[in-house]
Amino acid sequence: MTSTDMRTEAEDSGPSGYAAARLRLLQEGARSGPPRRSALADLTDDWLTGLFDAGAEKLRGVSLVAVGGYGRGELSPRSDLDLLLLHDGGADPGAIAALADRIWYPVWDLGLDLDHSVRTPAEARKTAGEDLKVQLGLLDARHLAGDLGLTASLRTTVLADWRNQAPRRLPELQELCAERAERQGELQYLLEPDLKEARGGLRDATALRAVAASWLADAPREGLADARKSLLDVRDALHLATGRATDRLALQEQDQVAAELGLLDADTLLRQVYEAARVVSYASDVTWREVGRVLRSRAVRPRLRAMLGGGKPAPERSPLAEGVVEQDGEVVLARAARPDRDPVLPLRAAAAAAQAGLPLSLHAVRRMAAAARPLPTPWPAEARQQLITLLGSGPSTIEVWEALEAEGLITRLLPDWERVRCRPQRNAVHIWTVDRHLIETAVRAAEFTRRVHRPDLLLVAALLHDIGKGWPGDHSVAGEIIARDVAARIGFDRTDVATLATLVRHHLLLVETATRRDLEDPATVRAVAEAVGSQGTLELLHALTEADALATGPAAWSSWRASLVADLVKRVSAALAGDDPEEPEAAAPTAEQERLAIEAFRTGGPVLALRAQTEPPAEESAEDRDPEPLGVELLIAVPDQKGVLPAVAGVLAMHRLTVRTAELRALDLPDGVPGSVLLLDWRVAAEYGSLPQAARLRADLVRALDGSLDIAGRLAERDAAYPRRRGIVAPAARVSVASTASRLATVIEVRAHDAPGLLHRIGRALDGAQVRVRSAHVSTLGANAVDAFYVTGPEGAPLPGDQAASLARALEDTLRE
Repeated sequence: MTSTDMRTEAEDSGPSGYAAARLRLLQEGARSGPPRRSALADLTDDWLTGLFDAGAEKLRGVSLVAVGGYGRGELSPRSDLDLLLLHDGGADPGAIAALADRIWYPVWDLGLDLDHSVRTPAEARKTAGEDLKVQLGLLDARHLAGDLGLTASLRTTVLADWRNQAPRRLPELQELCAERAERQGELQYLLEPDLKEARGGLRDATALRAVAASWLADAPREGLADARKSLLDVRDALHLATGRATDRLALQEQDQVAAELGLLDADTLLRQVYEAARVVSYASDVTWREVGRVLRSRAVRPRLRAMLGGGKPAPERSPLAEGVVEQDGEVVLARAARPDRDPVLPLRAAAAAAQAGLPLSLHAVRRMAAAARPLPTPWPAEARQQLITLLGSGPSTIEVWEALEAEGLITRLLPDWERVRCRPQRNAVHIWTVDRHLIETAVRAAEFTRRVHRPDLLLVAALLHDIGKGWPGDHSVAGEIIARDVAARIGFDRTDVATLATLVRHHLLLVETATRRDLEDPATVRAVAEAVGSQGTLELLHALTEADALATGPAAWSSWRASLVADLVKRVSAALAGDDPEEPEAAAPTAEQERLAIEAFRTGGPVLALRAQTEPPAEESAEDRDPEPLGVELLIAVPDQKGVLPAVAGVLAMHRLTVRTAELRALDLPDGVPGSVLLLDWRVAAEYGSLPQAARLRADLVRALDGSLDIAGRLAERDAAYPRRRGIVAPAARVSVASTASRLATVIEVRAHDAPGLLHRIGRALDGAQVRVRSAHVSTLGANAVDAFYVTGPEGAPLPGDQAASLARALEDTLRE
């Protein structure tokens, strides 16, 4: 059926005919995107016109007007209808109300959302003057039916008001956009973005249209229409996939939306959304900067004219670097600049802008993109230095980098950047896309350049450390190969290329080892020392580790992690200096540990103590600032028996305590006292609220050990009361044996979705396997737990290879149940 046939059916059959024609249109596979939105708007126009005409036969001076998105002729499958019933005030109010009812009620009866109003032109104009959102909607007013002159007069008046009031209303609009961005976040980085409200979304695209309509400034046009179309297409597919009027692209619906659009997968969908949002965001930045410049110029110009007796003053230009000047708060090219003969100019201009904390002019960036020559390979020394200067400029680097990237200059300089550009990271710990994370890491690394002897290598390693993401396999391994190529291309010598490759290959080594391995074990220290190779590389890797974690998100770094990494670095540094780590001897118990052990033996039950642990923030001493709490040390002594680990872990989970580290060992009692006591030295932190009293923990632990407390049942009840979100499917648990991690014990590494009672379940499985847990190293990143357990057989020796593998398989099966 053609569009004309559908419209005829809608007109002839009333609401039911419109509903059928609408459904048929939405189910047409051959028509999508702008043609479908336009056809849906036309179909709706004809239906509403019929409703209006049937009720307004004897009325004069009345019109029906579409505003907002409907006014632009852009109807998504579940879009609401924004309608204005406009009248000149001459008709009987009762007749106007009856006409409104004849139009509104059929819309409601079909279940369509309706935003409606009945006003005279004077009332519409007054409301627009008071409510910016109403004025923005009226800028897109479109006549549907009735008195065309009435609609045209309103459009002319509203547009004239908007242009006359632009110096006052545009700052208000900018503030409205900023507040919305603060609430909704940036569309180009969110895993579940709001396509309309987030920064870089459809609301911002509409705001740019309003700025253009003011004639005060205009947005960069290149790519903007395509970006807006892309976002509208995704919203259409989202409406069809969900059957709801929603703008939030939830995780559980992304695969279906991608399929609706014919895309490969949800990652491809998100990348398409991010690319569109980035275009809109960059256009917004440029446009609002231009608005500010024009408004400042208008405020200053009358005073200058009065002082100079008329005439237009020449803009002031201050040199920043060769071929680069500052003009009117932006970095522009000098008049003598020749981008076609100066291949270093883009990097020089970018470095100068970042150092000055100024934006790069859109015209300058486009001129360089159109005319700049490619850099030779390897790069000249100046180009490499300008890149390092840009990366070391701190937060101002971000805006300048984005300006270069918007015009394709970054991928020209670094072709490997294309694979990470706008690449989503489906990990709750990460708050940025891969490319933005790399720039954020460089910004963080700029803070640490005084801590290292080679700040240039630190900054470039920060830029490249995740460059392997997007390639098959381990991104660190792939990244090492890419980093070697990039480092050689930009002009580093062989030694520096090798150092950068090592930093990229092992950028996760320190934090993973510090949080998952026993630092008292000499094998741990030796393995890190062999991987790092030199004191200089260790120094760089330490700074890169912290910068990477800080740029990842708040869950990736803490004083606790910082203290563990610093301890590991200290030990590895000593090993690299020639101090070979010795096999550890069992540390003598402290007086408090001995007291608890004797008390546990005397009472035959658990005894515990809680003690707060603090440490000064990184790079500061205790005299500089108050120490930051690292959690609470929990000391538990209990007569040696089975089931201690699962019992303690279960009780802590019941009390919502997070375990950060755990160490277990058997402690022989003093001479003359027979038997042994298990000593558990754990560090814990409350998930929220305050810590429970030690007496309550002990009472529950007693019940857990004698079997009267059903921990598994209690945790299951709590888990059932707080079910996981629909559609979120956690990856299956994986358990492996780190065969070379220690000569003293077998290291079992568990990677699983973090959940209440996970450590309790692991403890039960290990206890059932008749192995002893020497120590445990617990690490939680977002929703992922990565725990390492040092286990031995009953005699205290590492497990044979086949037994260790069998234990890993059994534990994995348990966690997957």
